[in-house]
Amino acid sequence: MIAQSIPAEALVAEFWQTPKEELCRALGSGPEGLTQTEAKRRLAIFGANRADASQSRSALRKLGQRLWNPLIAMLLAAALVSGLSGDIGSFAIIATVLSLSITLDIVQEHRAERTAEALRESVAIQADVVRDGRDMTVSVTALVPGDVVKLRIGDLIPADGIVLDAQELHVNEALMTGEPFPAFKTDAPCAAALPADATNALFAGTSTVGGSGRMLVVRTGGRTRFGAIASAMAADAPPTALEEGVRRLGVLILRLTLFLMLFVLMTHLVAHRPAMESFLFAVALAVGLTPELLPMVMTVTLARGALRMAKRKVIVKRLSAIHDLGAMDTLCVDKTGTLTEARITLEAHIDPQDRSSDRVLSFAHLNSTFQAGVRSPLDDAILSASRDGADGWVRLSEVPFDFERRCLSVLAARHDEHMLIAKGAPESILARCAAVEIDGLAHPLDAIWHQKMADIQARYARDGFRLLAVAIRSIPVGQRTIAVGDETSLTMLGFCVFADPPKQDAASAIEALTSLGVTIKILSGDHDAVVSHVARAVGLPSERVMTGAEISELTDAALVARVDDVDLFARIDPDQKGRIIAALRRRNHVVGFMGDGVNDAPAIHAAHVGISVTGATEVARAAADMILVTPDLSVLAAGVREGRRTFANILKYVRMGTSSNFGNMLSMALASIVLPFLPLLPLQILLNNLIYDLSEIGIPFDEVDREDVAQPETWNMAGILRFSIIMGMASLPVRCNHLRRSPRGVRSGCSTVSNRVVRGIDTHSDPGHLRHPVAPHAMAREPPP
Repeated sequence: MIAQSIPAEALVAEFWQTPKEELCRALGSGPEGLTQTEAKRRLAIFGANRADASQSRSALRKLGQRLWNPLIAMLLAAALVSGLSGDIGSFAIIATVLSLSITLDIVQEHRAERTAEALRESVAIQADVVRDGRDMTVSVTALVPGDVVKLRIGDLIPADGIVLDAQELHVNEALMTGEPFPAFKTDAPCAAALPADATNALFAGTSTVGGSGRMLVVRTGGRTRFGAIASAMAADAPPTALEEGVRRLGVLILRLTLFLMLFVLMTHLVAHRPAMESFLFAVALAVGLTPELLPMVMTVTLARGALRMAKRKVIVKRLSAIHDLGAMDTLCVDKTGTLTEARITLEAHIDPQDRSSDRVLSFAHLNSTFQAGVRSPLDDAILSASRDGADGWVRLSEVPFDFERRCLSVLAARHDEHMLIAKGAPESILARCAAVEIDGLAHPLDAIWHQKMADIQARYARDGFRLLAVAIRSIPVGQRTIAVGDETSLTMLGFCVFADPPKQDAASAIEALTSLGVTIKILSGDHDAVVSHVARAVGLPSERVMTGAEISELTDAALVARVDDVDLFARIDPDQKGRIIAALRRRNHVVGFMGDGVNDAPAIHAAHVGISVTGATEVARAAADMILVTPDLSVLAAGVREGRRTFANILKYVRMGTSSNFGNMLSMALASIVLPFLPLLPLQILLNNLIYDLSEIGIPFDEVDREDVAQPETWNMAGILRFSIIMGMASLPVRCNHLRRSPRGVRSGCSTVSNRVVRGIDTHSDPGHLRHPVAPHAMAREPPP
């Protein structure tokens, strides 16, 4: 049983700082593991070891989110008033339009969710644990704190815990830390404050790429780092750029509506007109001023954009993300797996004078070929870079890698030559060397050569490379085994230089995005030197760098003040990525984020538009608004153009609809002051607008001018208001002329501009349906002038 002195919740902090013996006592466990009975009891307490990353929402919640929009709420209010006043036709038209628009939007989102769900990659479903003192296989969902889990190469780490024992255990933590190189794990105590630096800690979602070992499970399910991030994704995302824009448009139309309604009511009441009829007419004007088909036009336009994106192998989970992608002016990207291949390659093999050396590669290849342990990604890179075989060499002995020595040695023989070949961390190899080899001759390793070696390491580190040193020593022919004591008086041959190369299309994709006015910032958990190197490699500025340590010392307000002046953010954790995104939003940027790891999920969730790829983690894909089916960054630039085209067409309708409706309703309001009857009935006003809107159904398929996609564009309420007032007022003389020529019936004209083309539609009112009594001869329909 879990010790009462240390509650399980107290183990949620930096558990890797606690000695493993103390953790075992606290968790009531040990080398023999738990009993089956105790495991079942704990499973009932802690729950299944499962992190739910699904972002699917109920249809009712999706409906409620859309009804909360001010524009939709105004249309619903107009429909309700029309229905209560007996105007069933107006009620039916508004209800039909809203129903079709909302249904199409929800259906598209549901289909995208189902497609994204089908892309979920399989994860480890079983784990080897020690229970009742014997090995058994159980589902990972049945793991509980205190379980002892055996790990082999290729296994996914099923929960958070510490290393009990390890044999050359290498773990790929790139999805959590952004670091592409494998992390060495040991059971030695660790006092690191950051999880990324904890050499004895194992985290759910990472995987073993070398060696073997056993772990003590400390946290499961939602208590793991993986689970905590997944749970955070269940929170409601911040409003999108489209939602913010439509909300502001709704407020603008609401203000115009209230102004016009109050104007009509006041003037009619002053003129002693019937109060109820004046109110109904004012409501009709309010209905007429609202662009009824805007939700439908937006949904159809966005859906068409989603279809075009699907042809480019991009799954659009949320329709409004297409607009947000076009409005995006700042794109934040993770480095590993997004800009880089997340694959280690051998970039160079150099001698102590920083010259290319095939001799270094040859001996490094022999070392990697003859080692008996599990090869690391660095060994794979060496073997891939050299086509040479053993060339007559045979393996005699080996001193395996361990964390104290941080190197590995093999004894190889060819004819009458026996050679110890060592490969490892530069500082470890140099500490065992007595000479350096230059052009086949050995030179004493004095202080001058030590400084040269240090300069080489520093220079490559600044450029984001990882170094392995290679050294040799002749062994007497009669000696057929080696030990740690033989790793002395070595001769330094040089270094193998490794890198995580940028993707081939990264530079061209970034150039295309920057030409569209999109600023790109890198947010990475990797070291600043590595991040700067990748930035330079893909054509991004790399001078202005901020680290996670600096961010932790800044308040949110201070970060907002500085975020625009930074190009690269390095060594940051998931929470800091979210803070950076929030700071950019507070600077009124439309922000996108592209990432594929668990550590990227909070930033994907916080951005206006989150982007991921099919090879990403389950949590990252669940948080994303768009998923790239193929790892082709060039589709982002095409997506930006598509989003801007979509927004340009939506803006056409908004300008056309609001200016026409404002002109129509203003002319009706002015006409109602001088006419002894209502110029139009509510249903006639709505039909007039509906017929005009039907003329705009081709807008989603319209082309746009080149300048409309050249730069990011957002909702400019002042510009929309100015356009609506100017164009609406400009059409008043035409409408007033119609009033003058048709005193017994008003024809409502509307005009606007789309792609520099002026369109106009005239609709007649029927005097036979007027509420006020008129002269008998006015009952006949007047022909158009």
